[in-house]
Amino acid sequence: MRIVLVGPPGSGKGTQAERLVAAFGLAYIGTGVMLRDAIARGTDAGRLIEPLLKQGRYAPDPLVNEAVAELFRGPGRPACFVTDGYPRTYSQAVAFDALLKQQYLSLDAVVNLVVPDDEVVRRISGRRCCPNPACGACFHLAFRPPQVADRCDRCGGPLVTRDDDREDTVRRRLAVYHENTGGLLAHYRKQKLVRDVDATAAADAVFEGVIAAISCRAA
Repeated sequence: MRIVLVGPPGSGKGTQAERLVAAFGLAYIGTGVMLRDAIARGTDAGRLIEPLLKQGRYAPDPLVNEAVAELFRGPGRPACFVTDGYPRTYSQAVAFDALLKQQYLSLDAVVNLVVPDDEVVRRISGRRCCPNPACGACFHLAFRPPQVADRCDRCGGPLVTRDDDREDTVRRRLAVYHENTGGLLAHYRKQKLVRDVDATAAADAVFEGVIAAISCRAA
């Protein structure tokens, strides 16, 4: 089974990827994990990517594609996997298709986790985190509120809204996501790989939808 997970920030891609890994024994290919691994192994792509990540910048598509290619051409090539965060753009999807073809592999499904923008904003902007570096606990005003308002349950320190979690920042991230993902999904829809899953429900219900989508594709 080879699956690509697509969805906006806050859609639960990481949670659903973890469940797929546990249920089916798939290899997990997350962009962050993959890039850090390339850096740790000192690959050509890793050496070029490291200074970009230290500057807080995105690695350009050619470097990300090369890091993925190094992974699949290596001795530990994953034959069955779920990806989280890759491909992120149309050009990455085209490169991934070519790479998989070279490796005599093909995708089984592209699961698109659908969450309205306003719900994404509600999910992310509701986070409150402890700025204490020795703690770092995070809570959510709706889903996991602290026992005492604006106070960390662990250390008692004040909770803050991180810059990345502010509504204006989240909406900018969503705009970039939609710009990048439109062409990617159109590309995979032409291949009849995309299965849309409502990701507004609880994680268990979303996972049932993912399983149903995969089963439908397999059938």
